[in-house]
Amino acid sequence: QARLVESGGGWVQPGGSLKLSCAASRSSFSIYAMAWYRQAPGKQRESVASITSGGITSYGDSVKGRFTISRDNAKNTLYLQMNSLKPEDTAVYYCNTALSGWDWGQGTQVTVSS
Repeated sequence: QARLVESGGGWVQPGGSLKLSCAASRSSFSIYAMAWYRQAPGKQRESVASITSGGITSYGDSVKGRFTISRDNAKNTLYLQMNSLKPEDTAVYYCNTALSGWDWGQGTQVTVSS
């Protein structure tokens, strides 16, 4: 099983930016469609953005135009650039395959508040 380690979260004011990283300890990372998920307090985990092995991206309506998912297959790393952050983006952010097939990591907390 792959180990996923998310990082880059923190506190930011509304309108600010953060870039999340997810390091995967699996050499076959490049063949998997990957995704970022988030879970806000009291809510179910939801998919935020995904990227195929070939680099085709898709986004949830709530983040479209503000978030950008990317990947570096040479580094087995997934990224999420988050701009124009809103308080409703506050959540723990996780990465996983697009089918959530690997064990979940610990996530990284993103807090957007003034």
